[in-house]
Amino acid sequence: MAHLLGAEEITLAFPTKEVFSGVTIGINEGDRIGVVGANGDGKSTLLKVLAKRLDVDSGRVTHRGGVRIGLLDQADVLDGSLTIGAAVVGHTPEHVWAGDARVRDVISGLLNDLDWNQLVDELSGGQRRRVALAALLVQDLDIVMLDEPTNHLDVEGVAWLAKHLNARWSKTAGGLVVVTHDRWFLDAVCNYTWEVYGGQIEPFEGGYAAYILQRNERARSAAASESRRQNTLRKELAWLRRGAPARTSKPKFRMDAAAELIANEPEPRDRVALSKLATARLGKDVIDVENLSYSIDGRELLHDVTWRLGPGDRVGLVGVNGAGKTTLLRLIQGELSPTKGRVKLGKTVKIAILSQDVRELDEFHGERIFQLLAREKTSFNVDKKEVSVSQLVEQLGFSQAQLQTPIEDLSGGQRRKLQFLRLLFGEPNVLILDEPTNDLDTDILAAMEDLLDGWPGTLIVVSHDRYLLERVTDDQYALMGDLRLRHLTGGVDQYLALRAASLGGGAKNHPTNAESNADAATELGPTATAAPAKLTGAALRDAEKNLARIERALEKLSAEEAALHAEMAVHDQSDYDGLANLVNRQRDLNEKRESLEIEWLETSELVG
Repeated sequence: MAHLLGAEEITLAFPTKEVFSGVTIGINEGDRIGVVGANGDGKSTLLKVLAKRLDVDSGRVTHRGGVRIGLLDQADVLDGSLTIGAAVVGHTPEHVWAGDARVRDVISGLLNDLDWNQLVDELSGGQRRRVALAALLVQDLDIVMLDEPTNHLDVEGVAWLAKHLNARWSKTAGGLVVVTHDRWFLDAVCNYTWEVYGGQIEPFEGGYAAYILQRNERARSAAASESRRQNTLRKELAWLRRGAPARTSKPKFRMDAAAELIANEPEPRDRVALSKLATARLGKDVIDVENLSYSIDGRELLHDVTWRLGPGDRVGLVGVNGAGKTTLLRLIQGELSPTKGRVKLGKTVKIAILSQDVRELDEFHGERIFQLLAREKTSFNVDKKEVSVSQLVEQLGFSQAQLQTPIEDLSGGQRRKLQFLRLLFGEPNVLILDEPTNDLDTDILAAMEDLLDGWPGTLIVVSHDRYLLERVTDDQYALMGDLRLRHLTGGVDQYLALRAASLGGGAKNHPTNAESNADAATELGPTATAAPAKLTGAALRDAEKNLARIERALEKLSAEEAALHAEMAVHDQSDYDGLANLVNRQRDLNEKRESLEIEWLETSELVG
């Protein structure tokens, strides 16, 4: 496996913070790397350093000769005077780019709702971001680096991007480095995860699910993690193991170890208890949308929509851009009046909304965080326990020192966290979250989800983050662009299948063909998977023997992996050929482990 780029003993410091300290990492062909870490720990800076757009204080970054690197950062560098077409393909003749399958795929996947001849200056921020992403992806690159590419994509767009990146190179070619908070995307695309933490970069094998499991095991074995961090990780583990089947269909971890870790972990939320609490706070009537229609400027956005939400309901709302998601939320809040029908709210309903706009904090620019929080309640109830404001603030990633920070100096992610805290302090009984994942790192998202697990109220979530929707909601609904609201009994996968069917079976919406086929067969209901029949008699004994054989093979494989890791630790880091051979051996062992673990899982299901 050929080496693409490397960073050796790099150190970088800003006036107020050391970003990297003696970091050594590398990217080989076939690597698909997700970068995670807390806001401000240097994820975006890492991409700029690896792309040689930012010089380091010491150490060196090396690129293989002739390697082509493309970086999509969060800065807007598009020339506003250009048309979309010129910004994406430049002066390339139409017959040339139109004959390139990859270019056509990128344009149809990202820009099919935009006018090819429209000026960039006329676009919204999200549209400009999509154009910049398209302009990068149409290029022939060896390494693609993406900084938060999913922020302005809907569910379909995220699924398309995952499919495109998975098909862009062969498994042993090309390199991808992506900074994102979208955990579904990390699982769908990445085979390695880098955690940026405390000036160091720690590598993990696999996507987000595997990263969480490995990180928990390392912390447990070292006995070095504090109790709050461990609890957060174990909550994530319980969800990953008990949640959507797709997350555990191809495990990259020892199933017996995972079972031990979550054996005593309760379900993420007690639905019965929360429902009782919600009913006590809200009564039986919460939100009734009855035969609602809404038109603007003679154009109908919603037609004859009926939607009833009761106490403790937790629903996710997805839909195509322009289908009316924001309009429906504004109708529920009373900001708009329906053209026909009505919206009825319960007498005790108290709605709070976490909007996409963080300007709600503008009026407090002259204050510090602790001054704003001092006006709020001194305690808050989470999961039947009283939590102090300081504990809640710490759980959402604010240190005591950061409480002195002026609000005008907060980053986008910090302002988002502060918004969420203020909403909770107000103790609403109906909470609407409109794209809540923007600007938040994965640890803060996990903490937010943990808080929502114990929150007794009615929850509406509008998000393109499939992981969040599956994690915190129990039902999903969709606005398909046909003026109506549809209940998705099969979840987000059903939505993508329905969209694909409406578009003539376009592949844009599906990460895998298998997923597409399964969901398309159940347009109006969830995918039904027959449980494997349990074995008896001689067949059962044979399966038990086979299970024991697999477990012995896994133990032997663990010893081989430990020996290889020890060899890699003492190997000359300047011997790139030798390191490449070791990496190839490690990959072979990983593939062997994955095969054995899948076999273990299938056999254990038969044994029961």
